[in-house]
Formats: sequence, C-alpha cells, structure tokens
Amino acid sequence: MTALFEHSPWVEARADAQGSSGDRHADLMAVVHAASAEEQLALIRAHPELAGKAAIDRTLTAASAAEQASAGLDRLTEDEFARFHALNAAYRARIDFPFIICVRLTDKAGILAAMEARLANDRETEIATAIAQIGEIVRFRLEDAR
Repeated sequence: MTALFEHSPWVEARADAQGSSGDRHADLMAVVHAASAEEQLALIRAHPELAGKAAIDRTLTAASAAEQASAGLDRLTEDEFARFHALNAAYRARIDFPFIICVRLTDKAGILAAMEARLANDRETEIATAIAQIGEIVRFRLEDAR
C-alpha cells in the first residue's frame, strides 16, 4: 500500500489510535492540524523538491514519482529543468522548506507559475498553503487506494 504521507507514518498511526469519524481524510488532516509546529514542519520537509535531486537519483517514493510524472516533470527540457532548479533554490532560501503543490491539479506551466507567485508569500502563509496542498495530495492517494 502507498504511504499517504511522505516519510511520515506518525500521521496515520495517530489517526488510527484516535478512532474513525467515518471520513478518513478528515481524520488524517485533523491529526496534521493538531500536530505541533515542529511536527508540521517535519511533515512539509519530508516532501521532495519538484524535479529535484530525488527525481534524478530515483529516490522518490513510488507515489511521488508517479505524481511528478503525471505532470510531465520527468520529461523536462534543459531550460525547464534549470528553471525548476532555480525556483526550488529561491523558494528554499526564502521559505526554508521545499515548495509543495498537488501536481495532479495542474501542469508544468501551472507549477512554475505557482512557484513564482508563491515566492512573494510570507513563511506562515506558505506553511498553511503547504499543509493544504499535502491534504490534496493525500486525498488523491486515498482515492487511488480504493
């Protein structure tokens, strides 16, 4: 079974320990929202950069590899790769964690536009946005598991 959260089994374990409301996604996201700021940052930082080192050296999780491929991130031109690399670096330098977006809801151009636009956001906004995007990623992964 695909891990719902990147390298963060604690989310599912806590949700399982709390009992079910009947809405698995809501139960999981309640755990994320109740987590400490440090735990939330660790969850965010467990995600790979888009078209980053993990994609090149093939250390992405199977789910991340498939998701990035669905948006064409495994088929970038040299110029596109350079642009992703530069935006990833700028975002990490400014925000201090990887840029996260649910790639299944967009394409290469949309991802690049979002990266550029979100560079203007403050860190607190980006933490909230990253958590919301992780929620969308998890929603798709839950649907895939059905």
